[in-house]
Amino acid sequence: MNSTKVILVTYPDSFSLQEAQSLVESSSPSMSPQPQVVKVITQKYLNHARYGLGSGKAEEIKEFVKQSKADQIVVDEHLTPKQIHNLEKLTDAQVIDRERLILNIFHSRATTIEAKLQIELAEVKYEMPRVRENAKLTSGSTERAGKGGMGEYTVDVKFRDLKRRMTFIKKKLADAHTKRELYRQQRLKTKMPIVSLIGYTSSGKTTLFNSLTSENKEISSSLFTTLSTTTRSFRINSNINDNDNKQEKDSSLLLIDTVGFISRLPHYMIDAFKSTLQESLAADLILLLIDASEKFEDIRIKYNSCWNVLDELKVDKSKVFVILTKCDGVIGLSERIDKIANDLSLSNPITISSKTGYGIHKLKTMIAHNLYSQSLSGEEYSTKVKTVPEEGAYSRGNRPSYLSDMSKQNRKIDSMTFEYTLRKCGTSSHIILPASMVGQRVRISVETLD
Repeated sequence: MNSTKVILVTYPDSFSLQEAQSLVESSSPSMSPQPQVVKVITQKYLNHARYGLGSGKAEEIKEFVKQSKADQIVVDEHLTPKQIHNLEKLTDAQVIDRERLILNIFHSRATTIEAKLQIELAEVKYEMPRVRENAKLTSGSTERAGKGGMGEYTVDVKFRDLKRRMTFIKKKLADAHTKRELYRQQRLKTKMPIVSLIGYTSSGKTTLFNSLTSENKEISSSLFTTLSTTTRSFRINSNINDNDNKQEKDSSLLLIDTVGFISRLPHYMIDAFKSTLQESLAADLILLLIDASEKFEDIRIKYNSCWNVLDELKVDKSKVFVILTKCDGVIGLSERIDKIANDLSLSNPITISSKTGYGIHKLKTMIAHNLYSQSLSGEEYSTKVKTVPEEGAYSRGNRPSYLSDMSKQNRKIDSMTFEYTLRKCGTSSHIILPASMVGQRVRISVETLD
C-alpha cells in the first residue's frame, strides 16, 4: 500500500513546523503506511478569507499538486467549510485543517469505549456548524423541497440526525461518568492519596507511569499515544519523625495517567474530554511534566499551553508541581535547568529521567513530603492550629467567623498524618490532620501568632 502524499501548510516558526509535521506523521491508523510530507509551505498568516492562505500560495500549491500527484493538503489552522471547498476546487486535492487532523489522530488512537464516545462527541461538534454551509456550497439549484410537496431539505435531516446523535452520546458519557464516579468513591474509601500525571503530549507521562508502577503501557514518539485514563497503585517510603527517632514506612498511593495537552486545542475538544481530565485534576497532587530536552522557546510555549488548559478547567494551582523530564543525555544539565527555572519562574524544580532512573528517588521524596507529615503516634492530638499570617492576611481579632466559631477537637491519630494548605484566609500556613480524616468534614480552631 502506497503512503499518502501530503502538502503541509503551516506557520514559519520552528515550533509550529515541528508540531505540524508530528501531527501529520501521527495521523495514520495503526498498520498503515505513514503519510509522506512531500512539500512544506509556510505563511505568516493563515486567516485569509478565500483559501485561508494567500492566493499566491494557493496557486503555488495547485501547480505542485499537478506535478507531484499529491493526495492531501493539510493546513495547520482552523478553516471554514467555504475555505476548504474553495481550496479543494482550486487544487483538486483533499484539504484537511488542523482540527480535523487532530480528530483523525484521536480516532485512530482510541481504545476504550469512553474514549471513543468522547471523540465521537468532538466530531459531531466539529461537523454541526459545517452541515448547513456544506449544503449551500455543494447543492446548487438541484435540491427540491421534497417529492410532490413541501418536504424537508436534506441538510435539515442531517442536522437533526447530528443533534440526536449528540444527545445519545452525551447520555452514554453521563452513564460512563456515573460508573467512574462510583469507582472514585470506592478509591476514596481506601483513603489512599491520589497523584496524577499531566503535561503536553509526548512529555514522558506514560514512561514515568510505567517506571513508578512497573506497568508496561504502550509508549511511542507519536502524539496522543494515551487517550484514556489509567489508574494504578504504587508504593513509596514515607519518613515518619517521632522526636529524634526516624522510621520508614511503605505507603500506597494511586497514580493516574491521562491524555496529553496540545496548543491551539479548540474549546469543544477540551469540553469533550472534560470528565476524563477532571478525574485526574481532582487528585491530591498533580505533577505537570515538561520535557527539558527541547528548545527553550518550545518549552515556554508548551508550558503556557498546559496552564491555559488548567486555567480553563479551574485547577487548584497549589496542588500542581512542575517536573522536568527526559534529563538523560542533556549536555550542561545544571545550567540548562537553571535557565528553564528562571525562564518559567520555577522554584527548585525536580529533574528526572524515567529511562535511567535519575531523580526518581528525589521525586518520591517530594511526593511523600507533600502528602504525608510528621506523626505524633499514640498521643492525644488537638486539631487546634497555630498560624502565622502573611502580610495582608487576617490577624487576631479579625478572623473570619467560620474559623472563630469552630471548637477544638481532640482525636487519636494514626501513625500517618495528612497535610494540606489553608488557602481561604490568604495564608500559606499548614494544617495537620489524621490520615483517617481525609475526605471528611472537620472543624478546626485557629489561633494566630502576632
